[in-house]
Amino acid sequence: MKKTVTLYMRQRCHLCEEAKELLEELQRNWQFDLLEVDIDKDDDLTERYGITIPVVVLDGEEIQAGIININFIIEAFSVKNVDFIG
Repeated sequence: MKKTVTLYMRQRCHLCEEAKELLEELQRNWQFDLLEVDIDKDDDLTERYGITIPVVVLDGEEIQAGIININFIIEAFSVKNVDFIG
């Protein structure tokens, strides 16, 4: 079953754009759906995440926030059994 990665972000956020590019690059080798959520469109999300964005969530579990590290994400994908398609 294909996993879902949710990226909580906002517009005009350079760290968010970098995280999005990194996740799109990972989609070349890992099978997951990427869902982008703009926290500024939801008051609860804005209150919850505020300045901690970007936040990467894998199947409901927050795996990293702030500066996103590709090696950390790959390790989380391995642990969470995201399908590697190489």
